[in-house]
Amino acid sequence: MRAVLCQALGPPEQLVVAEVCAPAPQSGQVVVRVRAAGLNFFDTLIIEGKYQYKPELPFSPAGEFAGVVARVGEGVEGIRPGDRVMGYVGWGAAREEIAVDAAALARIPDGVDFATAAGLLVTYGTTIHAFRDRANLKPGESVAVLGASGGVGQAAIEVARAMGARVIACASSEDKLAFCREMGADDTVNYETADLKDELRRLTNGRGVDVVYDPVGGDQSGKALRAMAWGGRFLVIGFASGVIPKPPLNLALLKGCSIIGVFWGEHTRREPERHAANMATLLHWCAEKTIRPHVDRAFDLAEAAAAIRLIADRRVKGKVVLTA
Repeated sequence: MRAVLCQALGPPEQLVVAEVCAPAPQSGQVVVRVRAAGLNFFDTLIIEGKYQYKPELPFSPAGEFAGVVARVGEGVEGIRPGDRVMGYVGWGAAREEIAVDAAALARIPDGVDFATAAGLLVTYGTTIHAFRDRANLKPGESVAVLGASGGVGQAAIEVARAMGARVIACASSEDKLAFCREMGADDTVNYETADLKDELRRLTNGRGVDVVYDPVGGDQSGKALRAMAWGGRFLVIGFASGVIPKPPLNLALLKGCSIIGVFWGEHTRREPERHAANMATLLHWCAEKTIRPHVDRAFDLAEAAAAIRLIADRRVKGKVVLTA
């Protein structure tokens, strides 16, 4: 079977597609025929050894997948060959088949295609955990989303809207902001042409925003923090800019606001029941079209390097998936 392999740490162009042995399920595992594997920004980091997890070489990128159960190991109940499933593995899904623990899988509802399901777990899972579990987002509150046109940004727009919040999408160009409006953003800010702090305060009539969702880091983080409302929550999602900001903590004191870390991967391990409940909500919303994950482009496994390069260069609106 084909697999995308990172054999040496480096840029996407060093990835290769090779023939590897098909996996056999161990006890408690199933083998899934991967139909779509979702790519995320962390894939651009993990192949260069810059992510918090450093898999042993060689490994396959892509942490999330959707497909059809091909083979079932001993001790597995309730899952049969032919079932449509999705799951998260951290890395390793960019291949035609993958062996995973049966407990890590969720069924894909009717009406949800494989590409959509493969793009749901990480970005939307992170976002519902951030808003529901970490920020306790309430209907009517305002949410500013930084880097709002990317996959995680789109998820933030849609999940915040589904929870009844007002969404202010923030991005670096007018075409990206037009996409955000299509996804349901109530207001937009171009932080390349306007001061983010001033615009967020203007759009909230001087009150400031209740929740900031920041997967970007860099200079805009400090400006957004300065635009927080009293009692606001600043969600630290990631650092796509490559710069980890060092905010002055007196701002948290003066505004009575909280700076909250969001580590979805660890949450899934430590709080599996809460994670399962969040996923059930997302799949229900997806089946009802409350959320509509946007797949920017789908690439064949052989085009994995081009797909990850697209993400690294920030030329993606929504999600990128690999199909096998």
